[in-house]
Amino acid sequence: MRLFSALRPPPDVAAAVREALGVPEPEDGVPGALRWTEQAGWHITLAFYAEADPADPAERAEFLAGALHGRPAIDVRLRGSGTFPGVLWLAAEGEGLAGLARAAGAGNRPYHAHLTLARHAREHPGPAARWAERLAGFASRDWTAAEVLLLGSGGTPYRTVGRFGLHRV
Repeated sequence: MRLFSALRPPPDVAAAVREALGVPEPEDGVPGALRWTEQAGWHITLAFYAEADPADPAERAEFLAGALHGRPAIDVRLRGSGTFPGVLWLAAEGEGLAGLARAAGAGNRPYHAHLTLARHAREHPGPAARWAERLAGFASRDWTAAEVLLLGSGGTPYRTVGRFGLHRV
């Protein structure tokens, strides 16, 4: 199982994203067709941990409990969109978001907080670029992220392995 720590948008924010998307037309067989992610799995990754880093989810949970102890809750919003090679996303922003990701184990590499909406073939970015343009003006309401989740891959939605509260200040 691959583990990662993440924030989940509240249901009303997820509903606003779904409304902005409308009902995407199926693109089966079209070069660059988008494979839309399921709303139940939407999240903002803080840190990704390799399958054997550590292999025991309890060890990762213990690390996160210590690393996140006493950290404040943060205000987050989704605003704007873009693409990485193979990914269409909405940007996530909030003061303290990058610091929270570093504390969760993301390291010091550049952190680009986002919610993945769809995946596509890297060699066919056209449809994703059109969607990114369409969603460029999207902005959600701010919400307070008061909990970090430790999630495990292996199905949709991802399996919740642990929950770590952030403190209101």
